[in-house]
Amino acid sequence: MYRFKGKLLKLAVKQKRLPNGRKARVEIIEHPGAVLVVPFLTKEKIVFVRQFRPAIGRFLYELPAGTLNDKEGSRACARRELIEEIGYDAAKITKVKRICPVPGYSNEIITVFKAEDLRKKEGCKDPDEIIEVKVLTRRQIKGLINKETIADSKTITGLALCGSF
Repeated sequence: MYRFKGKLLKLAVKQKRLPNGRKARVEIIEHPGAVLVVPFLTKEKIVFVRQFRPAIGRFLYELPAGTLNDKEGSRACARRELIEEIGYDAAKITKVKRICPVPGYSNEIITVFKAEDLRKKEGCKDPDEIIEVKVLTRRQIKGLINKETIADSKTITGLALCGSF
């Protein structure tokens, strides 16, 4: 049974049987899935977005990411998000891993991709996003992680999976 159904998320309250045989009432945020892309402009430079996040009330530096549209494959979503968010397409998009960002309360799965051989392509940003494109070096990335300006867990995970810091 859904307690809430929004444009993106659904909050379900369910009875689940646990591995020990007991039943538990669980609250699950159901999510359609998402992608995260680590776009390498060069070996030393990665394209980020500086994006305002209303839920925490501040700007964060993040890697391009987005939610899967209905019946959209993860690779197609990755390509779409690159174009929309940073204005680049990639000649090479490689799947890296799938991650579970918040398994304690959500079924969201994020597929992480590495994008290389970037080329400019005109994109159309979502009207509800406040985004600036920023190219950062590996050294700058380390500094911003230390300052917690890069604090987004999916971004830090994607960087680590691609050996970027």
